[in-house]
Amino acid sequence: MNDILRDRLLRKLDTLPDEKAYQVLDYVEFLESKYAERQAGAPAFQRAAETLEDTLRAGRVPVTIIKGTMDAVGKAGRLLEKVAAAGKAAVEEASKKAAEQAKVEETPPGQ
Repeated sequence: MNDILRDRLLRKLDTLPDEKAYQVLDYVEFLESKYAERQAGAPAFQRAAETLEDTLRAGRVPVTIIKGTMDAVGKAGRLLEKVAAAGKAAVEEASKKAAEQAKVEETPPGQ
């Protein structure tokens, strides 16, 4: 999908109330299941959040409750992303230090 079309769709979606946006989502998922060349992939936490959202919708939970729940889940997801990034940075830093230490130990004296 080109950027102009994506931006146009997002602008249109932003004007809809949540209840109508869920109808659009249902239709898009129907089209995806019928015509997509490949299924849209999502990270594990995103898939779990979508499953929760679908379960709430199937249980006929009011849209306002779903919105509040998904806002909280979204905040938790962003927090987990930051924690994962910090962990990755710590591992990379530790690996770099270990490599530098190994280099120092390999260098013969006088060089």
